[in-house]
Amino acid sequence: MTTHTGRRTQAQRDALTIEIGYALFSAAFAAAVVFGAIAGPALFFDLPGRVETLLLRTGMALAAVLFVARVISVLVRFRRPAQPSQPGRTNPDS
Repeated sequence: MTTHTGRRTQAQRDALTIEIGYALFSAAFAAAVVFGAIAGPALFFDLPGRVETLLLRTGMALAAVLFVARVISVLVRFRRPAQPSQPGRTNPDS
């Protein structure tokens, strides 16, 4: 977020807080969608015991993996500084 080791400003701390919230919310939403897509049939239909168990466990495992991957990807992307589209040139709108 910063290139120096000094203290962060209030704006930087606020931006980090918002980014963490976004990462957690979007990861939870994506995990819920994946879990619902995989385990949904087991919850709504009368399936054999082994198939139902397999769908539920697979849904939980993939949802957990997706949650962690999404949080990490959002926070790593936030940490990298934005690079200008044309290094060394000014923005034409400036």
